[in-house]
Amino acid sequence: MYKRLFGLAAAALVAGATIATAQTKEVVIGVLYPLSGPVAQVGKDAVAAINTALEIINNKNDLDMPLAKGEGLTGLGGAKIRVIVGDHQGKPDVGQGETERMINQEKVHSMYGAYYSSVTAAGSVVSERAGIPWVNGESTSPKLTERGFKYFFRVTPHDGEFTKLMFEFAGDFQKKHGKKLESVAILHEDSLWGSDSGSVQKKMATDQGYKVVEDIAYKAKTTSLTSEVQRLKASKADMLLPSSYTSDAVLFLRTAKELDYNPALLIAQNAGYTDPSFLKTMGKDSDGVITRSPFNTDLAKEIPMIGKVNALFKKHSGGRDLSDVPARAFTGFIALADAINRAGSTDPEKIRKALTETNIPGSQLIVPYKGIKFGANGQNELTRGILMQAQGGKYCTVYPFEFAACELKYPMPTWAEKAKM
Repeated sequence: MYKRLFGLAAAALVAGATIATAQTKEVVIGVLYPLSGPVAQVGKDAVAAINTALEIINNKNDLDMPLAKGEGLTGLGGAKIRVIVGDHQGKPDVGQGETERMINQEKVHSMYGAYYSSVTAAGSVVSERAGIPWVNGESTSPKLTERGFKYFFRVTPHDGEFTKLMFEFAGDFQKKHGKKLESVAILHEDSLWGSDSGSVQKKMATDQGYKVVEDIAYKAKTTSLTSEVQRLKASKADMLLPSSYTSDAVLFLRTAKELDYNPALLIAQNAGYTDPSFLKTMGKDSDGVITRSPFNTDLAKEIPMIGKVNALFKKHSGGRDLSDVPARAFTGFIALADAINRAGSTDPEKIRKALTETNIPGSQLIVPYKGIKFGANGQNELTRGILMQAQGGKYCTVYPFEFAACELKYPMPTWAEKAKM
């Protein structure tokens, strides 16, 4: 009898030791972004957003979102999250190498990132083979969730969904303003993201009866867009749909100004057109540009939590405000942390399973998604986007019209008109 009691007591002590170990366990997540190169500021802002999320997760905060009320991951006995940040420089091979290093040497429990769709594609192949979950907050190539991967999950809308939003706007715009839009010109860089964006736009435009008068692909990070702009000017398209990263977006507008190309309606596929450095660099020359996005700070009227999170973000970003990419990076990282907490484990398979069971309501997000719930392909099924227009040096939400914070400027101001501003 005494031996049995002693055995039970010993077992209890061992169990207690195991629980204590679990309570102090650290969760390590590998994070990949471009921290050098032409879009370095975007990557730095994304990392600042993740550090904001860590502040909320690892400490108590009065916010109505997952993991804010407690201290650390309560499902793992209060374990804290630590991130290992890597710079992929915008290069798929570097991102792939960094992923291998983080998984094999740093022993990360999950991967997160990486803004560039091409880098996300390359890195997530490594994590898929290793059976390590990869959650993405901001890469939008539709193909990323068409690969049949088991461990890849995307929180953001993809370019197919965003392009659908653009054409919904075009239809509603024509009804509201009595304008006829018949032709479309498409301009895109030639990496995975740009090529996918352009092909989706061309198909959707054709399916909806628009005439595609130009479909131009240019070399990523090109140093000249003169011939491309000349073709666009000659096309006289009613709508221009560009897909460009930051340096290309700046180069395009400067070339358009030089050649006096004045598109009446420019609706960009995000990326460079939502990089805060784009507005700072272009100043009044950006006025009238429209871009799709899942976030804008003027949505704080509808989503009051934006102001509180933005105040925390500014502590980590050197005073910069939240913008599109960091808002999506923050949202996706919270979703990953929530899944790890519900898994109650750092076991990759348990984290993967918890991700498949994610169901975060829109009321607990800082972006206007209806929520976060992953489909069988790993794509969030509850996404929603907006269109915003550059006006007076900042972006203002213009669509959906019920979310509009300002009146749409149409046609887009000409270069001659901007010179007088």
